[in-house]
Amino acid sequence: MSNEFDEIRPYEAGEMQQAFDELINDRQFSLVLKGFVPWLPKSVRNGLLKLAFIGVKTPLDFQQRFMKPVVKWIIRKHTDGCTFNEKLLPRDKSLRYTFVSNHRDIVLDSAFLDVMLVDAGYPTTVEIGIGDNLLIYPWIKRLVRMNKAFTVRRGLSLRETMAASQLMSRYIHHAVTEKKENIWIAQREGRAKDSSDHTQDAVLKMLAMGSSATSGLPADNLRDLNIVPLTISYEFDPCDYLKAQEFQQKRDNPSFKKSRQDDLDNMKTGIFGYKGRVRYTCAAPINTWIDELSDLPKTEWFKILAERMDCEIYRGYTLYPCNYIALDELEGTNTHVDHYTKSDQERFEKYLAGQLAKIQLPNKDEAFLRERMLTMYANPLRNYLNATTHSDQESEKVTSEK
Repeated sequence: MSNEFDEIRPYEAGEMQQAFDELINDRQFSLVLKGFVPWLPKSVRNGLLKLAFIGVKTPLDFQQRFMKPVVKWIIRKHTDGCTFNEKLLPRDKSLRYTFVSNHRDIVLDSAFLDVMLVDAGYPTTVEIGIGDNLLIYPWIKRLVRMNKAFTVRRGLSLRETMAASQLMSRYIHHAVTEKKENIWIAQREGRAKDSSDHTQDAVLKMLAMGSSATSGLPADNLRDLNIVPLTISYEFDPCDYLKAQEFQQKRDNPSFKKSRQDDLDNMKTGIFGYKGRVRYTCAAPINTWIDELSDLPKTEWFKILAERMDCEIYRGYTLYPCNYIALDELEGTNTHVDHYTKSDQERFEKYLAGQLAKIQLPNKDEAFLRERMLTMYANPLRNYLNATTHSDQESEKVTSEK
């Protein structure tokens, strides 16, 4: 591989042993491990890890040996099941994809996808983009690079951001077309705090930068990536109360910014918090319809592509009783009462009360916080209804024209 990618790429096969040795000798990583198995001496912990690492040559080996059992445990312990709908993907499982998804969890969005791809018979997992703002300690950066992560650089000047975006785009194209890897990347920088998911056209422009296509057409610049809009649906978001809390903190102090510890708390809560049912739904690859946008002016092309991808993601939502309950409460109606029962209402009310009780603020605004949390659960339904209504209108228009 060209060394131009060395600063951002995951580890390669020949680097895994050294990375592993450095990881288990890292003092902070040792403290993290001690927290999981405090009764085991350090020498025993490291000895068991070294024994388990025998035969691990590649990042995929590492995922299969170490990460898959951990993620399976998280699914069993902290969800009511995680399912995968891939029926709109081509049957040829040797194809590689760039999954562009809504963003629910910093760590688990791609980790769940890895497990489901392997369980569904696909030959490999995904390489993931992770912001360097989350790589707080050297052991975290080392661990995620062993786990097929490439680095997304944050907090740069405009000029530096352009150079970093071009480099990352070239790497993504290289990973898909040359390394034959899948890619997962979020549709936007950071999670949508209100769960209203919107693809940033800047992400799509970045993906187009690294193409070797010579036509100059935006569609050709993206075609090699075989982009798949992917919908992640959580029944319950374990970080909902942290997001609501941040909304009030920013309302009360517009200059408020999360600390590194806040980021770590979000990561821990997202991993170990209760999620209810989880569903991943793949839309058809955009290559199946991208030529429909060929007549658009270049100035509008990426914006319209982002909106179309949003519609694909919205139509893929799996909606739960809490989504319908939240929207009815916000609107003061019972429009969607057919989608939930009295028992569902009682369960959701108990859940909300428990989450709100976790918020510790000096001037806690219960009404505001509740409204923010309800909005998080209502917005996926709002977007789904808008997308399906638009789709029905388009179908009627085509039918009438015929």
